[in-house]
Amino acid sequence: MDAIVWLLLPLFTAAGSALLAFYIMQSRMDVELARQREELIEARAKIHHNESQLETKLRATEEETKRKAFDSFLSDIRVEERHYMRQSKSLFLNRKSMVLQERLYFRNIPLSNWVEHELTVEEGSDLPKLLKAASIFAGKGTDAPAVESSFGRLLESSIKH
Repeated sequence: MDAIVWLLLPLFTAAGSALLAFYIMQSRMDVELARQREELIEARAKIHHNESQLETKLRATEEETKRKAFDSFLSDIRVEERHYMRQSKSLFLNRKSMVLQERLYFRNIPLSNWVEHELTVEEGSDLPKLLKAASIFAGKGTDAPAVESSFGRLLESSIKH
């Protein structure tokens, strides 16, 4: 019986050591797996953050490109204006008037026909103010043509729809 105990004792010790080593290695593998999962979650979070930043930058770039293209388009639109004085003489009436003609152009392509306004000129009237007041393409009370504001808003609203 002593011989069987001495033969089985190393077997039990080896089996216990193997079982202990298995549980230790299993816990180490669980720790390593948890660490790798944590790294994977962090990497996915970084990727998601970078994707959202990329989408934001892409939208901003698209909007800036559209705005620059639209500004470039509007810079190619101009108003050509000409005016001359006309006198109408009748028996008792001598009437002096100024004829203002305007035309809208895209680069060198006319977009409209000549729009003509006849303005009666009185003695001592201010001709530049009269021209600004009669212009259909110039903003009221501004020095520069308001093509960019009124025509631009019209084009911008049509682009949005």
